Amino acid sequence: MPGKSASNILRKLFHLLKQYIDKNTVRNVIYISLTIILFMAGVIVYGVILNIREVPLSEAMLEKGFLQLNDSNIIIVRDTYALNLYEDTVLVKSYRVSFGRNIHKIKNKAGDEATPVGEYKICSIDTSHQYHIFFRLNYPNLSDAAEALRKGWITQKEFNQIKFEFYYEGCTKYNEALGGNIGIHGIGRLNYIFKNLPFVFNWTNGSIAMSDENMNELYSIVKVGTKVVVK
Repeated sequence: MPGKSASNILRKLFHLLKQYIDKNTVRNVIYISLTIILFMAGVIVYGVILNIREVPLSEAMLEKGFLQLNDSNIIIVRDTYALNLYEDTVLVKSYRVSFGRNIHKIKNKAGDEATPVGEYKICSIDTSHQYHIFFRLNYPNLSDAAEALRKGWITQKEFNQIKFEFYYEGCTKYNEALGGNIGIHGIGRLNYIFKNLPFVFNWTNGSIAMSDENMNELYSIVKVGTKVVVK
């Protein structure tokens, strides 16, 4: 019958169209997947090249006329994602760093995933940290605590406790309102991937992160008490 013939033709056309779409979909998925893989491989290779070209700290010191550093300090600039190592007022070397996920905010509360801004010091060094090496900063410092007290975020008793820790214990403890455990650390388990990214990826809880290799360089220079300014 003519109706059945037309129905069969439409069914066959639909089946052929479906096969064509399925084949093209699979082909497109394969093409897109290969493109993504090649792109990521290219990004990693470019990052590897950039890292290979980086001047080691020992060479950077010699270029500046230093055999050793005795008065080192660190200035971290958020706008340029740079950690600058100085000997007194002489810039010795700059490192690329990442910050907290909330890059557009200055840390002032617990859990805000922002990086603090101010003048701090390295108050302890942990060489068995999950992120390779951890230079803990004395956050919150007196300025952070004073601002929090003024805004009513902490009590006078809490402020006095932070003040005592700041002067007599070196590292200020984690505060329920302001947070803490902020510092400079490596990457750890995913070091090979993250260190070879040619762009900045901010992923920390507010700490400053850099490659494990660069942390090793800093570890050979800095000590408890080293001044760290975050701008």
